[in-house]
Amino acid sequence: MAAFVSSFDRFAISPLIVLVAADLGATLTQALTIASSYFLAYGISQPVWGVLSDRIGRIPLMKATLIAAAAAGVVATFAPTLTILVIARALSGAFYGAIVPTSMTYVGDTVAEAHRQPALTDLMAAIAVGTASATALAGVLAHFADWRIVFAIPAVLAVGCVFGLRRLREPAREEQIGVFSTLQAAVTNRWVLIVISLAFVEGAVVLGVLTLLAPALQSQGVGAAVAGLATAAYGVGVIITSRMVKVLSRRLSMPRLMVIGGAATVIGFAVLTVHLSTLTVIIAALLLGATWSFQHSSLQTWATAVLPRARGTVVALFAGCLFAGSALGTSVGGALGDNDQWTLLFAMTGLVALGLTFTIVISRRTFAGPRNG
Repeated sequence: MAAFVSSFDRFAISPLIVLVAADLGATLTQALTIASSYFLAYGISQPVWGVLSDRIGRIPLMKATLIAAAAAGVVATFAPTLTILVIARALSGAFYGAIVPTSMTYVGDTVAEAHRQPALTDLMAAIAVGTASATALAGVLAHFADWRIVFAIPAVLAVGCVFGLRRLREPAREEQIGVFSTLQAAVTNRWVLIVISLAFVEGAVVLGVLTLLAPALQSQGVGAAVAGLATAAYGVGVIITSRMVKVLSRRLSMPRLMVIGGAATVIGFAVLTVHLSTLTVIIAALLLGATWSFQHSSLQTWATAVLPRARGTVVALFAGCLFAGSALGTSVGGALGDNDQWTLLFAMTGLVALGLTFTIVISRRTFAGPRNG
Protein backbone atom coordinates (compact mmCIF):
# COMPACT_ATOMS: atom_id res chain seq x y z
CA MET A 1 0.00 0.00 0.00
CA ALA A 2 2.85 2.38 0.78
CA ALA A 3 4.38 1.62 -2.64
CA PHE A 4 0.97 2.26 -4.20
CA VAL A 5 0.73 5.69 -2.52
CA SER A 6 4.27 6.61 -3.57
CA SER A 7 3.45 5.69 -7.16
CA PHE A 8 0.15 7.58 -7.08
CA ASP A 9 1.87 10.74 -5.89
CA ARG A 10 4.64 10.41 -8.47
CA PHE A 11 2.46 9.95 -11.56
CA ALA A 12 -0.49 12.20 -10.70
CA ILE A 13 1.29 15.26 -12.09
CA SER A 14 1.26 14.29 -15.78
CA PRO A 15 -2.33 15.33 -16.68
CA LEU A 16 -2.13 18.37 -14.36
CA ILE A 17 0.82 20.16 -15.95
CA VAL A 18 -1.09 22.09 -18.61
CA LEU A 19 -3.83 23.09 -16.13
CA VAL A 20 -1.32 24.21 -13.48
CA ALA A 21 0.51 26.27 -16.10
CA ALA A 22 -2.70 28.03 -17.11
CA ASP A 23 -3.86 28.58 -13.52
CA LEU A 24 -0.54 29.93 -12.24
CA GLY A 25 0.39 31.87 -15.38
CA ALA A 26 3.39 29.73 -16.40
CA THR A 27 4.68 28.25 -19.66
CA LEU A 28 4.72 24.49 -20.26
CA THR A 29 8.47 24.39 -19.66
CA GLN A 30 8.12 26.24 -16.36
CA ALA A 31 5.26 24.01 -15.22
CA LEU A 32 7.27 20.90 -16.11
CA THR A 33 9.72 21.86 -13.36
CA ILE A 34 7.06 20.50 -10.99
CA ALA A 35 7.71 17.05 -12.46
CA SER A 36 11.44 17.34 -13.13
CA SER A 37 12.21 18.73 -9.66
CA TYR A 38 10.20 15.90 -8.12
CA PHE A 39 12.11 13.28 -10.10
CA LEU A 40 15.45 14.93 -9.37
CA ALA A 41 14.77 15.13 -5.62
CA TYR A 42 13.50 11.56 -5.70
CA GLY A 43 16.73 10.49 -7.34
CA ILE A 44 19.38 12.41 -5.42
CA SER A 45 17.84 11.48 -2.06
CA GLN A 46 18.33 7.77 -2.73
CA PRO A 47 21.88 7.35 -1.36
CA VAL A 48 20.73 8.88 1.94
CA TRP A 49 17.74 6.54 2.19
CA GLY A 50 19.87 3.55 1.23
CA VAL A 51 22.37 4.18 4.00
CA LEU A 52 19.61 4.89 6.55
CA SER A 53 17.73 1.78 5.44
CA ASP A 54 20.80 -0.35 6.12
CA ARG A 55 21.48 1.42 9.44
CA ILE A 56 18.12 2.00 11.14
CA GLY A 57 15.90 -0.53 9.40
CA ARG A 58 13.40 -0.72 6.56
CA ILE A 59 10.13 -0.20 8.44
CA PRO A 60 11.20 2.72 10.70
CA LEU A 61 12.51 4.57 7.64
CA MET A 62 9.30 4.10 5.67
CA LYS A 63 7.12 5.30 8.55
CA ALA A 64 9.17 8.45 9.12
CA THR A 65 9.34 9.43 5.45
CA LEU A 66 5.62 8.82 4.89
CA ILE A 67 4.80 11.31 7.65
CA ALA A 68 7.16 13.89 6.16
CA ALA A 69 5.76 13.30 2.64
CA ALA A 70 2.23 13.81 3.92
CA ALA A 71 3.24 17.19 5.38
CA ALA A 72 4.79 18.23 2.05
CA GLY A 73 1.60 17.14 0.30
CA VAL A 74 -0.45 19.50 2.47
CA VAL A 75 1.83 22.41 1.50
CA ALA A 76 1.48 21.51 -2.20
CA THR A 77 -2.30 21.42 -1.87
CA PHE A 78 -2.45 25.03 -0.69
CA ALA A 79 0.59 26.43 -2.57
CA PRO A 80 -0.23 29.97 -3.76
CA THR A 81 2.59 30.24 -6.33
CA LEU A 82 4.46 28.03 -8.77
CA THR A 83 7.69 28.45 -6.79
CA ILE A 84 6.16 27.16 -3.54
CA LEU A 85 4.46 24.34 -5.44
CA VAL A 86 7.76 23.28 -7.03
CA ILE A 87 9.50 23.29 -3.63
CA ALA A 88 6.69 21.33 -1.98
CA ARG A 89 6.66 18.77 -4.79
CA ALA A 90 10.44 18.43 -4.63
CA LEU A 91 10.18 17.67 -0.91
CA SER A 92 7.42 15.16 -1.63
CA GLY A 93 9.66 13.49 -4.17
CA ALA A 94 12.57 13.35 -1.74
CA PHE A 95 10.49 11.73 1.02
CA TYR A 96 8.42 9.41 -1.16
CA GLY A 97 11.74 8.41 -2.71
CA ALA A 98 12.41 6.23 0.31
CA ILE A 99 9.34 4.04 -0.13
CA VAL A 100 9.68 1.96 -3.31
CA PRO A 101 13.42 1.16 -3.04
CA THR A 102 13.03 0.30 0.64
CA SER A 103 10.07 -1.92 -0.24
CA MET A 104 12.22 -3.61 -2.89
CA THR A 105 14.98 -4.09 -0.36
CA TYR A 106 12.47 -5.56 2.09
CA VAL A 107 11.53 -8.14 -0.56
CA GLY A 108 15.23 -8.81 -1.15
CA ASP A 109 15.69 -9.38 2.59
CA THR A 110 12.73 -11.72 3.00
CA VAL A 111 12.40 -13.65 -0.30
CA ALA A 112 14.92 -16.15 -1.68
CA GLU A 113 16.55 -15.13 -4.98
CA ALA A 114 14.93 -18.03 -6.87
CA HIS A 115 11.47 -16.62 -6.07
CA ARG A 116 12.36 -12.94 -5.93
CA GLN A 117 11.37 -11.78 -9.41
CA PRO A 118 7.72 -12.97 -9.07
CA ALA A 119 7.57 -11.28 -5.64
CA LEU A 120 9.00 -8.04 -7.03
CA THR A 121 6.57 -8.31 -9.92
CA ASP A 122 3.72 -8.35 -7.39
CA LEU A 123 5.17 -5.19 -5.86
CA MET A 124 5.39 -3.66 -9.33
CA ALA A 125 1.73 -4.54 -9.89
CA ALA A 126 0.76 -2.59 -6.76
CA ILE A 127 2.84 0.32 -8.02
CA ALA A 128 1.13 0.02 -11.42
CA VAL A 129 -2.30 0.28 -9.80
CA GLY A 130 -1.08 3.50 -8.20
CA THR A 131 0.16 4.73 -11.57
CA ALA A 132 -3.07 3.91 -13.39
CA SER A 133 -5.22 5.36 -10.61
CA ALA A 134 -3.16 8.54 -10.51
CA THR A 135 -3.15 9.31 -14.22
CA ALA A 136 -6.84 8.47 -14.62
CA LEU A 137 -8.18 10.07 -11.45
CA ALA A 138 -5.93 13.14 -11.56
CA GLY A 139 -7.12 14.16 -15.00
CA VAL A 140 -10.78 13.68 -14.10
CA LEU A 141 -10.52 15.55 -10.77
CA ALA A 142 -8.52 18.39 -12.31
CA HIS A 143 -11.00 18.75 -15.17
CA PHE A 144 -14.22 18.60 -13.15
CA ALA A 145 -13.08 19.90 -9.74
CA ASP A 146 -9.63 21.32 -8.84
CA TRP A 147 -6.10 20.12 -9.51
CA ARG A 148 -5.15 20.85 -5.89
CA ILE A 149 -7.29 17.96 -4.64
CA VAL A 150 -4.94 15.55 -6.38
CA PHE A 151 -2.06 16.48 -4.05
CA ALA A 152 -4.22 16.02 -0.94
CA ILE A 153 -5.22 12.41 -1.70
CA PRO A 154 -1.77 10.77 -1.31
CA ALA A 155 -1.11 12.90 1.80
CA VAL A 156 -4.13 11.37 3.52
CA LEU A 157 -3.32 7.84 2.32
CA ALA A 158 0.30 8.16 3.49
CA VAL A 159 -0.83 8.74 7.07
CA GLY A 160 -2.99 5.62 6.86
CA CYS A 161 0.00 3.60 5.64
CA VAL A 162 2.02 4.59 8.71
CA PHE A 163 -0.51 2.82 10.92
CA GLY A 164 -0.52 -0.24 8.65
CA LEU A 165 3.28 -0.55 8.68
CA ARG A 166 3.27 -0.83 12.48
CA ARG A 167 2.22 -4.47 12.08
CA LEU A 168 5.02 -5.41 9.68
CA ARG A 169 8.06 -7.14 11.16
CA GLU A 170 11.55 -5.77 10.61
CA PRO A 171 13.66 -8.38 8.74
CA ALA A 172 17.03 -9.61 9.97
CA ARG A 173 19.94 -8.06 8.07
CA GLU A 174 23.53 -9.04 7.52
CA GLU A 175 26.06 -7.52 9.89
CA GLN A 176 26.63 -3.94 8.84
CA ILE A 177 29.95 -2.39 7.93
CA GLY A 178 30.56 1.36 8.29
CA VAL A 179 28.55 3.87 6.27
CA PHE A 180 31.48 4.99 4.15
CA SER A 181 32.68 1.43 3.70
CA THR A 182 29.21 0.45 2.45
CA LEU A 183 29.14 3.30 -0.04
CA GLN A 184 32.68 2.57 -1.16
CA ALA A 185 31.87 -1.09 -1.67
CA ALA A 186 28.91 -0.12 -3.84
CA VAL A 187 30.45 2.63 -5.97
CA THR A 188 33.67 0.71 -6.62
CA ASN A 189 31.89 -2.45 -7.76
CA ARG A 190 31.97 -2.64 -11.55
CA TRP A 191 28.61 -4.39 -11.87
CA VAL A 192 26.88 -1.99 -9.50
CA LEU A 193 28.05 0.91 -11.66
CA ILE A 194 26.86 -0.83 -14.82
CA VAL A 195 23.42 -1.64 -13.40
CA ILE A 196 22.77 1.86 -12.04
CA SER A 197 23.97 3.44 -15.31
CA LEU A 198 21.50 1.29 -17.24
CA ALA A 199 18.79 2.38 -14.77
CA PHE A 200 19.64 6.04 -15.48
CA VAL A 201 19.07 5.63 -19.21
CA GLU A 202 15.94 3.54 -18.65
CA GLY A 203 14.55 6.27 -16.39
CA ALA A 204 15.00 8.90 -19.11
CA VAL A 205 13.50 6.70 -21.83
CA VAL A 206 10.55 5.20 -19.97
CA LEU A 207 9.52 7.37 -17.01
CA GLY A 208 10.82 10.69 -18.30
CA VAL A 209 9.01 10.54 -21.64
CA LEU A 210 5.98 8.76 -20.15
CA THR A 211 5.33 11.95 -18.15
CA LEU A 212 5.03 13.84 -21.44
CA LEU A 213 2.40 11.63 -23.08
CA ALA A 214 -0.52 13.52 -21.53
CA PRO A 215 0.91 16.98 -22.40
CA ALA A 216 1.58 15.72 -25.92
CA LEU A 217 -2.08 14.80 -26.31
CA GLN A 218 -3.20 18.07 -24.75
CA SER A 219 -1.09 19.93 -27.31
CA GLN A 220 -3.39 18.36 -29.93
CA GLY A 221 -6.46 19.83 -28.23
CA VAL A 222 -7.38 16.80 -26.11
CA GLY A 223 -8.80 17.58 -22.64
CA ALA A 224 -7.02 16.75 -19.38
CA ALA A 225 -9.52 14.03 -18.43
CA VAL A 226 -9.13 12.13 -21.72
CA ALA A 227 -5.33 12.63 -21.77
CA GLY A 228 -5.06 11.29 -18.23
CA LEU A 229 -7.25 8.28 -18.99
CA ALA A 230 -5.23 7.49 -22.13
CA THR A 231 -1.96 7.63 -20.20
CA ALA A 232 -3.50 5.42 -17.51
CA ALA A 233 -3.22 2.59 -20.01
CA TYR A 234 0.40 2.35 -18.81
CA GLY A 235 -0.78 1.10 -15.43
CA VAL A 236 -3.21 -1.30 -17.06
CA GLY A 237 -0.35 -2.62 -19.19
CA VAL A 238 1.80 -3.23 -16.11
CA ILE A 239 -1.03 -5.03 -14.31
CA ILE A 240 -1.69 -7.34 -17.26
CA THR A 241 1.90 -8.08 -18.21
CA SER A 242 3.11 -8.47 -14.62
CA ARG A 243 0.92 -11.57 -14.43
CA MET A 244 2.63 -12.84 -17.57
CA VAL A 245 6.08 -12.24 -16.08
CA LYS A 246 5.21 -14.35 -13.03
CA VAL A 247 4.56 -17.31 -15.33
CA LEU A 248 7.27 -16.71 -17.94
CA SER A 249 10.04 -16.02 -15.39
CA ARG A 250 9.96 -19.75 -14.58
CA ARG A 251 10.51 -20.66 -18.25
CA LEU A 252 12.58 -17.87 -19.79
CA SER A 253 15.99 -16.54 -18.79
CA MET A 254 16.31 -12.98 -17.54
CA PRO A 255 17.97 -11.73 -20.78
CA ARG A 256 15.01 -13.04 -22.80
CA LEU A 257 12.57 -11.23 -20.53
CA MET A 258 14.65 -8.10 -21.05
CA VAL A 259 14.44 -8.49 -24.83
CA ILE A 260 10.63 -8.66 -24.68
CA GLY A 261 10.48 -5.51 -22.56
CA GLY A 262 12.93 -3.62 -24.74
CA ALA A 263 11.07 -4.56 -27.92
CA ALA A 264 7.86 -3.20 -26.40
CA THR A 265 9.57 0.16 -25.78
CA VAL A 266 10.87 0.46 -29.32
CA ILE A 267 7.51 -0.47 -30.88
CA GLY A 268 5.64 1.93 -28.59
CA PHE A 269 7.72 4.94 -29.56
CA ALA A 270 7.69 3.91 -33.22
CA VAL A 271 3.89 4.02 -33.14
CA LEU A 272 3.96 7.53 -31.61
CA THR A 273 6.52 8.67 -34.19
CA VAL A 274 4.24 7.63 -37.04
CA HIS A 275 1.15 9.32 -35.59
CA LEU A 276 0.21 11.09 -32.36
CA SER A 277 -3.40 10.53 -31.27
CA THR A 278 -5.40 9.26 -28.31
CA LEU A 279 -5.33 5.74 -29.77
CA THR A 280 -1.57 5.67 -30.37
CA VAL A 281 -0.91 7.06 -26.87
CA ILE A 282 -3.03 4.25 -25.41
CA ILE A 283 -1.10 1.67 -27.45
CA ALA A 284 2.28 3.16 -26.51
CA ALA A 285 1.32 3.41 -22.84
CA LEU A 286 0.25 -0.25 -22.80
CA LEU A 287 3.57 -1.23 -24.39
CA LEU A 288 5.54 0.86 -21.89
CA GLY A 289 3.66 -1.04 -19.19
CA ALA A 290 5.07 -4.24 -20.70
CA THR A 291 8.52 -2.65 -20.64
CA TRP A 292 8.17 -1.98 -16.92
CA SER A 293 7.06 -5.56 -16.19
CA PHE A 294 9.58 -7.39 -18.37
CA GLN A 295 12.65 -5.18 -18.62
CA HIS A 296 12.54 -3.05 -15.50
CA SER A 297 11.56 -5.84 -13.10
CA SER A 298 14.45 -7.91 -14.48
CA LEU A 299 16.88 -5.03 -14.09
CA GLN A 300 15.82 -4.34 -10.51
CA THR A 301 15.93 -8.06 -9.61
CA TRP A 302 19.49 -7.98 -10.85
CA ALA A 303 20.14 -4.91 -8.67
CA THR A 304 18.99 -6.74 -5.51
CA ALA A 305 21.46 -9.56 -6.15
CA VAL A 306 24.58 -7.79 -7.40
CA LEU A 307 26.01 -6.91 -3.93
CA PRO A 308 23.91 -8.52 -1.15
CA ARG A 309 25.91 -7.14 1.80
CA ALA A 310 25.06 -3.57 0.71
CA ARG A 311 21.66 -4.34 -0.81
CA GLY A 312 19.87 -1.31 0.66
CA THR A 313 22.54 1.06 -0.62
CA VAL A 314 22.69 -0.55 -4.07
CA VAL A 315 18.91 -0.52 -4.51
CA ALA A 316 18.81 3.12 -3.39
CA LEU A 317 21.52 4.05 -5.92
CA PHE A 318 19.57 2.12 -8.55
CA ALA A 319 16.36 4.04 -7.81
CA GLY A 320 18.27 7.30 -7.56
CA CYS A 321 19.77 6.89 -11.01
CA LEU A 322 16.41 5.76 -12.41
CA PHE A 323 14.70 8.95 -11.30
CA ALA A 324 17.62 11.23 -12.03
CA GLY A 325 17.32 9.88 -15.56
CA SER A 326 13.58 10.55 -15.41
CA ALA A 327 14.25 14.17 -14.52
CA LEU A 328 16.60 14.51 -17.48
CA GLY A 329 14.15 12.84 -19.86
CA THR A 330 11.30 15.09 -18.72
CA SER A 331 13.45 18.22 -18.97
CA VAL A 332 14.86 17.50 -22.44
CA GLY A 333 11.55 16.17 -23.72
CA GLY A 334 9.68 19.15 -22.32
CA ALA A 335 11.93 21.55 -24.22
CA LEU A 336 11.17 19.70 -27.46
CA GLY A 337 7.47 19.59 -26.60
CA ASP A 338 7.39 23.31 -25.94
CA ASN A 339 8.46 23.73 -29.58
CA ASP A 340 5.86 21.15 -30.68
CA GLN A 341 8.60 18.73 -31.81
CA TRP A 342 6.83 15.64 -30.52
CA THR A 343 7.70 13.47 -33.53
CA LEU A 344 11.41 14.18 -33.11
CA LEU A 345 11.18 13.42 -29.39
CA PHE A 346 9.51 10.05 -29.88
CA ALA A 347 11.83 9.04 -32.74
CA MET A 348 14.95 9.87 -30.72
CA THR A 349 13.59 8.04 -27.67
CA GLY A 350 12.88 4.93 -29.73
CA LEU A 351 16.46 4.85 -31.04
CA VAL A 352 17.89 5.26 -27.54
CA ALA A 353 15.58 2.49 -26.31
CA LEU A 354 16.90 0.16 -29.02
CA GLY A 355 20.52 0.75 -27.99
CA LEU A 356 19.60 0.40 -24.31
CA THR A 357 17.99 -2.98 -24.89
CA PHE A 358 21.08 -4.37 -26.63
CA THR A 359 23.32 -3.06 -23.85
CA ILE A 360 21.15 -4.45 -21.03
CA VAL A 361 20.92 -7.91 -22.58
CA ILE A 362 24.63 -8.17 -23.37
CA SER A 363 25.60 -6.90 -19.90
CA ARG A 364 23.32 -9.35 -18.12
CA ARG A 365 24.62 -12.29 -20.18
CA THR A 366 28.19 -11.29 -19.38
CA PHE A 367 27.40 -10.98 -15.67
CA ALA A 368 25.68 -14.37 -15.56
CA GLY A 369 28.28 -16.16 -17.72
CA PRO A 370 30.82 -17.19 -15.04
CA ARG A 371 28.01 -18.12 -12.65
CA ASN A 372 26.29 -20.32 -15.23
CA GLY A 373 29.59 -21.81 -16.29
